[in-house]
Amino acid sequence: MVDIDPDVKKPAAPKDAATVIVLREPFEVFMVRRHSKSGFMAGAYVFPGGKLDDADCDVALHDHALGRSPAQCAESLGEDDLERSTGLFFAAIRETFEEAGVLLAEGELPDTDRERLHSGAVTLVELARAAGLRFHLDALVPQARWITPTVEPRRYDTRFFLARASRDVRAIHDAHETTESAWMRPDQALDREKAGEIQLPPPTLRTLQWLAEHGGIDAAFDAAAARKPPVVQPVFHNLDGVFTLALPGDPLHPVDEPAFEGVTRFVLEKGRWWSRKA
Repeated sequence: MVDIDPDVKKPAAPKDAATVIVLREPFEVFMVRRHSKSGFMAGAYVFPGGKLDDADCDVALHDHALGRSPAQCAESLGEDDLERSTGLFFAAIRETFEEAGVLLAEGELPDTDRERLHSGAVTLVELARAAGLRFHLDALVPQARWITPTVEPRRYDTRFFLARASRDVRAIHDAHETTESAWMRPDQALDREKAGEIQLPPPTLRTLQWLAEHGGIDAAFDAAAARKPPVVQPVFHNLDGVFTLALPGDPLHPVDEPAFEGVTRFVLEKGRWWSRKA
C-alpha cells in the first residue's frame, strides 16, 4: 500500500480526481477494498473514486444537471475553473456509479450500463441522453481537497465529496478495480484498522476520524457545507528512519493553519500508518 519513493527528484504532476464519501443512516459509510495488484493503494480500504476523465468535462452534461450551475460548482469547491469544477462533480457521480453502483440521479440504469460505463464503451452523457437522466449535483457537498505528497510516483489532486444514500440502495464493489466492499460505522472502521483487519491510507483514515468526531450524518454535512474544502497536502519527512507525513497545522508542515482540528501527523511503523498529534 505504501508507494513512497524518497529519492524522487522531480515531483509528478498530480491528476485531478474525485472521491465520494457515501453515507447512510444509522451513520454508516460505504467503503471498497482496492485490488491487491492495483498500482495505487493496493489492498487498502478507501471511498469510491477515481481520476477526472475528459468526458466528465463535456459541456453537454450540463443539460442533465440539477441543483448546481457551473458557477455554483466552482464556488462550492473554492476554485476558479468552471469547466473543471463541474467536471469534478460529474466525475464524482460517474465514479460512485462505477465503483459503488449508486446513481445520484433522477432515473435508473441497469447494471449492464455500469459495466459499459466502466469499460469506456459508453460515456456518461450518452447514458444520460438514452435514459433521460438528471444528475443531482446538489447531492454532493465538497468536504476536502487532498493532494498526494510530492514523494509519491503517482500523484492525485482529489476533491472529497459527501453524499447520502437511502437504506434501500444496493451498493456493491465493481469486482474489477475493487474486490470487496462494506458499510461500516466510522468508529467501527477505525477499530478494524487498529486491530489490523483492514488497511487505511492516511487520507481515508483522517476522514474517518473527522466523521467519527462529528457523530452523525447531518453534523458532518453541516460542517462540510459551512466552509470551503480545506486543501490538505501532506509533507513527507524521514525522521531518523521513521517515515512521517505532516498535515497543515503541524510544526513539520509549512502551512500553520490546520485543515482539521486534532491529528496533524502520521507515522509509518510496522507496515501501517499511525495517527499522532504534534
